[in-house]
Amino acid sequence: MHPLDDSLIRDISLAPEGNLKIDWAAAHMPLLDRLREQFQRERPFAGRRIAICLHLEAKTACLALTVQAGGGEVAVAASNPLSTQDDVVAALVDRGVTAFAWHGATSKEYEMHLRRLLDFRPHALIDDGGDLVALLHRERPEQAAEVAGGCEETTTGILRLRAMAAEGALRFPMLAVNDALCKHLFDNRYGTGQSVWDGIMRTTNLVVAGKTAVVVGYGWCGKGVARRAQGLGARVIVCEVDPVRALEAAMDGYEVMPVVDAAKEADFLITVTGNRDCVTRPALQVLKDGAVLANAGHFDVEISKLDLADLAVRVRTVRRNVEEYTFADGRRAYLLAEGRLVNLAAGDGHPVEVMDMTFALQALALREVLHNKYPPGVHPMPPALDRLVARMRLDSLGVRIDELTPEQQRYLHSWRADA
Repeated sequence: MHPLDDSLIRDISLAPEGNLKIDWAAAHMPLLDRLREQFQRERPFAGRRIAICLHLEAKTACLALTVQAGGGEVAVAASNPLSTQDDVVAALVDRGVTAFAWHGATSKEYEMHLRRLLDFRPHALIDDGGDLVALLHRERPEQAAEVAGGCEETTTGILRLRAMAAEGALRFPMLAVNDALCKHLFDNRYGTGQSVWDGIMRTTNLVVAGKTAVVVGYGWCGKGVARRAQGLGARVIVCEVDPVRALEAAMDGYEVMPVVDAAKEADFLITVTGNRDCVTRPALQVLKDGAVLANAGHFDVEISKLDLADLAVRVRTVRRNVEEYTFADGRRAYLLAEGRLVNLAAGDGHPVEVMDMTFALQALALREVLHNKYPPGVHPMPPALDRLVARMRLDSLGVRIDELTPEQQRYLHSWRADA
């Protein structure tokens, strides 16, 4: 049976345009290209059904096709309905991948797609945000016995998985790809930093230089967003709840203050926390006229849309992915992409080369969890795989580094002065 017969997608006729996007991404993903060639020889996923729940755009398609090249039977669903690119989904189906996704899916349709992905009876999975794993455990706990394990892409997903593990609810192993050095140091920082501002600027067509950008959250994603804002010429204010991160932001040269104070000065206010209700009524009601609100956390809960709607006397769409909320006193606030991930819902996501590293980690993690016995729970990526991806990336850049001599290695592993 052709994958199209079982898929739920918008329009298979969009495949030619999607194939062009996939080919462009693949041409700039040398790490996945190298792994694809290796997997074609070794067939590490032969006879296995692999479920992938990620943002469905060209770079993710390259990951799915890499797993397929390793012998896996692959099915995909979207981790966010607004980031789905229907032409890319059609191209995946055209290339033999089963898909359950379309752009703009309702909450009901989104969950239906996830359930159809579980109907695929996966032996392993890749999740983004934890929705697929949570749904499986909540509605089909008996199916967990069929899953050898999986890997998780995001900070939000890792938090949810660790909460499940702490309660003894997680029934199979999940590798925390998000916590790998070659993921969060590069994807979260450089990828988020560039793609968030790309999404904001292409959506609003407004200048950033000379304005005030408020960044709520100073984890690795927040660091990237703040650094890029500074590079674009903005004055940057950081809001934090963690005293160590707040101190780091201050010593990195940014102003630090509570959200309710920063909101008064914000031309752009961006949430990057992974938590809910970070910007609520007290901050919203003091916004300056014309403030742009954007979220770069996984779910659309960081900026309170309920409070925004309650404060507004009029709501209208003024540009694609821009909703204007007009308050009683005439002030206007602009919410981008319905408060969902602005870099994917209103852009193309992280740069291709950055996601090449992350998806190389995902492919290696998937192989790792299928071929090595891990107990149920959340597990770190093996450091050797982190180093492998770093070396692969250096090789692709033509960068050479030094090696420790045997004497240096002995010295580092000995407590004796004469080692």
